[in-house]
Parts: sequence; C-alpha cells; structure tokens
Amino acid sequence: MRFLAALALLPSLAAAQVPWTLDPPAEARQTGSFSEDRLDESSGLAASRRYPGILWTIEDSGNPAELHAVDTTGRVLGTWRIEGARNADWEALSLGPCGAESCLHIADTGDNGARRERVVIYRVREPVIDTGIVRRRQTRHRIDSVDVLRFRYPDGAHDVEALVVTPREELLLISKGRNERIQVFRLAATAWTLGRTVTASSAGILDLPQGGIADLVTDAALHPDGATLVVRTYVGLYFLTLDEAGRLRPGRKRGCAILGLELQGEGVTWLDEATLALASEAAYGVPGTISRVRCPAP
Repeated sequence: MRFLAALALLPSLAAAQVPWTLDPPAEARQTGSFSEDRLDESSGLAASRRYPGILWTIEDSGNPAELHAVDTTGRVLGTWRIEGARNADWEALSLGPCGAESCLHIADTGDNGARRERVVIYRVREPVIDTGIVRRRQTRHRIDSVDVLRFRYPDGAHDVEALVVTPREELLLISKGRNERIQVFRLAATAWTLGRTVTASSAGILDLPQGGIADLVTDAALHPDGATLVVRTYVGLYFLTLDEAGRLRPGRKRGCAILGLELQGEGVTWLDEATLALASEAAYGVPGTISRVRCPAP
C-alpha cells in the first residue's frame, strides 16, 4: 500500500469520540534518506543501545530475511542475512532483553487480508559491530543462530505491525486497526521455551482515534524507562503508560502530530529519553526517509 501523505487529511470519524489531543512537535525534521535503492520498504526500526547513533531496520514482504544497520542519515552500514528465517511479511522490529543479553525481535505478523492462521516472531542476539570498519564501508554478514516463536491469536487472524518487548521479556503486539478496534495481545516470556505453536492472550483494546487510513497503527516503541510506550500511526504519535500489571493506559491522552513529515511512515524508536526516530517507506520515486522528532511532555 503506497499513498501520499495527503490521505492523512481524510476526516477521522472517531476523532470526536476519542478525546486525544495532538500537539505540534517541539522538533520534527528529516535527517536523511536510505542510501540503498533496494532498502525502499523499511517496515520496522530499533535504535541500538550498544552502539549510539546506529539504527536497525528490516523490510517487509517480498524481501530477503535480512537485518540492516543504518545511521541517522540513512546510510546503510551493514547487512546481516538471518539463516533459517523467512520473510513472509516482516512488519515490526523491537530491541529488548533475552536473559542476560540484548536481542532483536522481528515480527513476521503482517497480514493485510487477515488470513494467516499462525504467525512468527524471530529473535536474534544483537550483532557485534566493528564500528571502525562499518563506518568506512558497508559490510555483509550472516546470523546462524535464531530463535523461532510460532503463535496464533485467540480470536482469529489479525494484521499486526507493532511489537514491543517489556523489561520482563513479555511480548506485546498491537493490531493495525484496519477493520476492527485496535487490540493488544500478549505473549509470556516462557513462550520461547515451549517448542510448539502457542496462543497469545488478549490484553485489551486501545482507545485511539480510528476513522480511516491515516489512523492505522504502523509501529510502537517502549521508552528506555520501560514504562512509557509510543504508538505511531501515519499522522500521529500517541503516548501510553505500561503499568506494573502489564496493561497499557492512555494517561492524559496527549499525542504529537507528524502530518506531512513522511510519505508512508512505518517505523518508530527512541533515540534517547527525549527523542524519537521515525522511518518511512519509499513512495512515488521518493526514497524512504529517517526523521528526528521531539514531542512535548505527554
């Protein structure tokens, strides 16, 4: 699905029902474009904590099972082929704990027609990067060790493009809201050890604006504090709180407007405690972009 940001001007029928306020961002600017023509469908974004200034990204359906390291200008610094993984429709990427290590979690959960009986999350240890080499030239690598978690939803298929990993290693998945309310699903940390297809549990409904293409959920990211979560759509950033019971709460229902910043925004991650990075797919011959956003305190 490719479209111009002008679609964001479509009226939101739910806007009057859901009292969210979208404030102008304190800062919003593009910092670069993806340098590789083939990296034109960036569908998830995760900032490295080990290597400040480096972002991990993936591409969605029809692309190789690869993980890419880029900087905030969009320059591709390295590519890792994940052996044993398949890219049916990779739509979300999240960095989070896996025991004593830090892992990248790749959600193969895209499902535009809501037909997939089961979906997959892949987990790989964050690759080690020789920053001296990688900043001078692009390098290609392979990852041979990957954990695979196959699961289904409790109530049938859903199109899901948002995944976060909590400090307790739980996985939270948020549906896109294409033809339904925006739902949250949970997978326990122990799901990785069961060795079979598991069923996610329902974790509630998100009371976010819904009224058209502009309001579809395309990603989410958990703040370094482990308690503040941002959910992004094509036109807005919405801040919620993850409470001690693992529930998402909307707080004061204040968000941040990003209308016009991107053509087709698909990714979000926290660069630091106050700054977000956004990624957009390419569209109409325009390369995909990376942007930097700072929002008023929610």
